[in-house]
Amino acid sequence: MTALAGWLGDIALVRFEWAVLAYFALANIWYLILLAGATKEMRNLAGLSIGHARARLPRSPLAPSISLLVPLRDAVGTAVDRVAALLALHYPGLEVVVIDDGSTDGTVEALREHFNLVPVHPVYRRTLSSTPVSALYRSAFYPNLTVVEKPHIGGRADALNAGLDVANGELVCALRNGMLIEADGLRRIVRPFLENDEVLAAGGTIRVGNEATVRGGRVVEPRIPRNPLAGFQVIESLRSFLSGRLGWNRVGGNLVLAGTLSLFRRRSVIEVGGYASDSDGEDVELVLRLRRRGYETGGPRRVAFVPDPVGWTVAPTTTTEVGRARERDHRILAAALWRHRAVFLNRRYGVLGLVIFPHVVIMELLAPVVELLGVLGLALGMALGVFDAAFAVLFLLFAYGLGAVLTVFTLVMDEMCFERYARLSDRLRLVWWALLEPIGYRQLSTFWRLQGLEKFLRGRPRPSPASPPPGSPEDAITGVRLTA
Repeated sequence: MTALAGWLGDIALVRFEWAVLAYFALANIWYLILLAGATKEMRNLAGLSIGHARARLPRSPLAPSISLLVPLRDAVGTAVDRVAALLALHYPGLEVVVIDDGSTDGTVEALREHFNLVPVHPVYRRTLSSTPVSALYRSAFYPNLTVVEKPHIGGRADALNAGLDVANGELVCALRNGMLIEADGLRRIVRPFLENDEVLAAGGTIRVGNEATVRGGRVVEPRIPRNPLAGFQVIESLRSFLSGRLGWNRVGGNLVLAGTLSLFRRRSVIEVGGYASDSDGEDVELVLRLRRRGYETGGPRRVAFVPDPVGWTVAPTTTTEVGRARERDHRILAAALWRHRAVFLNRRYGVLGLVIFPHVVIMELLAPVVELLGVLGLALGMALGVFDAAFAVLFLLFAYGLGAVLTVFTLVMDEMCFERYARLSDRLRLVWWALLEPIGYRQLSTFWRLQGLEKFLRGRPRPSPASPPPGSPEDAITGVRLTA
């Protein structure tokens, strides 16, 4: 009986490991399909991404106006340069709405002096729940600059809702600290709204700008970071943006956008109640809420992705910072998916409920769990003599090889379409980080995401939304170089 039980256990273990291998094979095959779709999408967009074709788009009388929401708190050292850089963006229908969220260091005074702010009576239509505005200013120099002053109550979501009520643009974008926008970035990211009335949100590629040369709030010479963690994040972001999110344009739109730089239809955001103050990831949760409402009411429901690099940010460079950021991201994703679990395999929501939502749950949210179980099963099988070294090597090479193919195709596509890195040394360093990224960093990322799931399941109290998440970069507007 004992021998029979052992034999059945061995059979079960073998089948389990092959099931895990099949899971990762299917996942990577699906990502290759997305990459093929991304390649076709990139080819179709190439004519609109260069030269006069791109420049003509925002000059059309149909080009929508854009309001940039800029929440600030105790940012006296960077506020003026940051706002000046935003006002210099190349987009005609641009409005900048700065929300001072209870600063105590003289941030408003610095803005008032530099931009000649004039107090106006704070009369506006309050449609969202937020802390009442205590003061409202407009610039005598820049008619498209508005500064809102409010008490520090309710956190980032409360500040954004106050800015939404004051803003006038057809589209709105909530910015975070540390984001550097390309001079023509808004011209690129607005394109999906001009092409399709069904688009309710759009995001663009956000690149890692560590060690880049910056002048006047603009990246003038991007570099590939020498810091390994920052370099791995370059690979991670390129793969996520160019092969993943761009490929979803062909399948039915995205579920997750880069909250650091995404455009939304302001009316749609107001109709769903604005930003949720009871959520850490107000941007992730907002996309889900908007898409659900689109299906429920028959309104706009598509979320598009623009492959053009529209912004730069500083990546964390220590394992503590990166770990906190990855753990927080996965915990936020889990919370948002659980909050909208009614979408899962629900035919009412079309491709969102039957394809996109299940994919994110099974292939992204649960991926670290499956990977951990696969490694534990492999180790147990080798210890019991069920698997030999050849099987283990095959398993590891299979996982590494498919991931490497996906990454290399992404890098080739990026180089052919954008040529962002002029120096040969940067291109070689990019390939080097791509080869090393699956060894060590990928396993650490799995561990950090498992921590995020564990904290979500335990229901730990979330950090105050008023403060940036641990590991978030600080503003990097005025420096000559963004150093690691």
